[in-house]
Amino acid sequence: MHLTATTQFGLEELLADELYALGADITHVGSRAVEFIGDHRLLYEVALWSRLSMRLLRPFAAFYAEDEKALYREVSRIDWQDFIGPGQTFAITPVVNRSTFEHSLFVAQLTKDAIVDQFRARTGERPSIDTRTPDIRLHLRMTENEVILSLDAAGDSLHRRGYRQHTNEAPLNEVLAAGLVMLSGWDGKKPLIDPMCGSATILTEAGLISQRIAPGLFHQGKFGFENWYDFDPELWQQVREEAKAQRLDEPQAYLAGSDLDPKTIDMAAANITAAGLEDFIRLSVRDVKDAVAPAKEEPGIVLMNPPYGERIGEEAEMAALYKTIGDSLKANFQGYNAFVFTGNLEAAKSIGLKPARRVPLFNGPIDCRLMKYELYRGSRRVALSSSHERASQAKRPVRAHLPHRCPHLGQGEGLCP
Repeated sequence: MHLTATTQFGLEELLADELYALGADITHVGSRAVEFIGDHRLLYEVALWSRLSMRLLRPFAAFYAEDEKALYREVSRIDWQDFIGPGQTFAITPVVNRSTFEHSLFVAQLTKDAIVDQFRARTGERPSIDTRTPDIRLHLRMTENEVILSLDAAGDSLHRRGYRQHTNEAPLNEVLAAGLVMLSGWDGKKPLIDPMCGSATILTEAGLISQRIAPGLFHQGKFGFENWYDFDPELWQQVREEAKAQRLDEPQAYLAGSDLDPKTIDMAAANITAAGLEDFIRLSVRDVKDAVAPAKEEPGIVLMNPPYGERIGEEAEMAALYKTIGDSLKANFQGYNAFVFTGNLEAAKSIGLKPARRVPLFNGPIDCRLMKYELYRGSRRVALSSSHERASQAKRPVRAHLPHRCPHLGQGEGLCP
């Protein structure tokens, strides 16, 4: 099958690495999407194991539609009984960019009309629309009037893991949180601390990674492919059982988070428990200025997503908060690598540290950066000399040279590349 996994801006190469490790034949890495080839087993494994996919699509038709008549005509040429069975409901998710069609909902409506009219003409009956939980979800992408129609293998966005019971005002989606953890280079063994953890999405995603838990196991209801004609229930059950068997019961890393608001910590605890990680993540009520590294653990990663301060008049308040963050990092986390994900680049200057790296990302529509800060112990010059020596001894392999399938499918140890 030719398949497409979509993701968030800035995570495309990580997603390609993830899919490659699962056994995919990568054919194209584009903007917010990776195209690849695989069989039914791979499709099911990606649905269960991918931490970075937003949607998993199976394209089946492509054509050019210069106007409304052309769109209706081309959709009508497809034999829809190959995709929608008797009594099944369907829905269309449209994405329209740089097209003479101005409204995506109009495109979806016209496509729906063509499908319904074909069924009515051939069978005398029409399939029903269910926009919330359809049996078959179709994805229509139109770019400059070039149309690609796909089956949505998940039926819903894969970022909706199903474990999140509560959220704060501005939660990270789960795919972005997992992407931040992976972009930090965390090895799944060293400590990971989030001193402004909110609803604990970053910590939960880190816990799922370190304990080798497939995020797709939390998916609510059926996956979209379970309603396809070529669905293989025995293979699907086998893949699910194999995924469940990969879970590690012993804690693999020290994971801890804190927040100033007790109610927020209660929400975080509920989410962590829903993910089955209550024995692996420590939570506490604490101001970021009082956050400290664990005394008996080796240095690891600090990763946080502080408020951006989007309301008018919050500039001074945000500057003070980010200064406090910087002071806490410098005083309490020497030897760590700290990562601050923020959409307030002006306030981030108040951290008072020079970023070693700035990764462009988006949180919804907000232009953000993941800022890396190296928190040296003692002399920075000595630390730099040591780090350069270590870097010269080991280099990260590129994706094209990775020889093995994903370790979390039982063929090795450690995390995916």
